Amino acid sequence: MKFLIVDDSPAMRRCIRKLLPVGAQVFECSDGEDALQAYTSHRPDWVLMDINMKVVDGLTAAGLILARWPAAKIIFVTSHDLPRFRQAALQLKVEGYVLKDNLDQINQIVAANAARRISPPQ
Repeated sequence: MKFLIVDDSPAMRRCIRKLLPVGAQVFECSDGEDALQAYTSHRPDWVLMDINMKVVDGLTAAGLILARWPAAKIIFVTSHDLPRFRQAALQLKVEGYVLKDNLDQINQIVAANAARRISPPQ
């Protein structure tokens, strides 16, 4: 499984990386502008994207990625628990919205998505 972590904090990228499944391929970048190029190059299974970044914010970057690759799976990983950001995430139809003080939810979302993909139709 391949992950792209997009966060302007190297410490937060390291923290998220440690939580990912053993053997996962992990790519990193520090800005939404770089995220589009990294997605193009690596085609990760999951993008773990911060919202508040300096050059291009995560909402804009996610919108650009999803416009080009509608099947991209993006989880916002943010410290902002604000209704306007949650609403924007809903409008983008991302896979999840995780607060940085509850990073374990990342693996829960990934696992739930995998379970949906392999369970037989009823």
